[in-house]
Amino acid sequence: MAEEGQGTYLYAVARDSYSECPPGVAGASVRALSRNGLVAYVSTVPLDQFGEEPLRRSLEDLDWLAETARAHHRVVDAVAAATTTAPVRLVTVYEDDGQVGDLLDRRGDDFLELLDQVTGRREWGVKAYAVPAADSRTPDPTADAGHAGRQATGDGHAGREGTGDGHAGRPGPGDGQAGRPGIGDRQAGRPGTAYLQGRRASLRGREQARRQALRRADHIHQALCALAAAGCRHRTQDPRLSGRDDVMLLNGAYLVDEARDAEFAELAGTLGGDGVEIRMTGPWAPYSFTVLEAT
Repeated sequence: MAEEGQGTYLYAVARDSYSECPPGVAGASVRALSRNGLVAYVSTVPLDQFGEEPLRRSLEDLDWLAETARAHHRVVDAVAAATTTAPVRLVTVYEDDGQVGDLLDRRGDDFLELLDQVTGRREWGVKAYAVPAADSRTPDPTADAGHAGRQATGDGHAGREGTGDGHAGRPGPGDGQAGRPGIGDRQAGRPGTAYLQGRRASLRGREQARRQALRRADHIHQALCALAAAGCRHRTQDPRLSGRDDVMLLNGAYLVDEARDAEFAELAGTLGGDGVEIRMTGPWAPYSFTVLEAT
């Protein structure tokens, strides 16, 4: 039983015990709880940090969240390097060790099935980014204005046409408005109109490029899934999280047989180019493929 004011933090469930885990969240030591052929890796944590209400506040603190996530992943990665492991969601906390034991009793078959699915396999991450084309820059309105101004002034004779009667620029009989530009001509010559036309053309080009890139992302995901044992797509990351200004088109995770790691990496490398950049991460413990609500 945990002491008052303390809870039991769960990192992962595995088949085998591993005794050399690094420190866990909040610097707590990690220990193994065994039950019915399964081992749960846990720490004792203070509820003033990991209780329900404090957690709501703490999860809004990005520094605290990042530090906690790093500690959680260090423990999971250490266990996964030693034995097949089913990671549990970040900040999964129980009242005490007994409640974790009850979980292994209730969900033991589910955990064993998950462990069977990921044995001999690792997770790889693949991200695809749209690399902007060189001509995708916003048109410069001053360039259009200068060009339009030169057209308007020309050589000092813009709008004057010879009529053959010695009165340049004067309308001939019956034509009324000859020699005077129409409304459409006047609008086309305005700097703002030229800029807006260029802007619309640029946006149409970008939208077309975006759709083509999304189709590429679908193709990349399908090709990787064909080689992997399993694959899934996560929500693409905001540039503030990815650390890149380029638009992320694909944020995929793939469960790959260890014997096919090199083949998978080679395939991923062939799927980039033509405006799409591929980045691989991993290998990781199979976080994306052992999602089991630990309740």
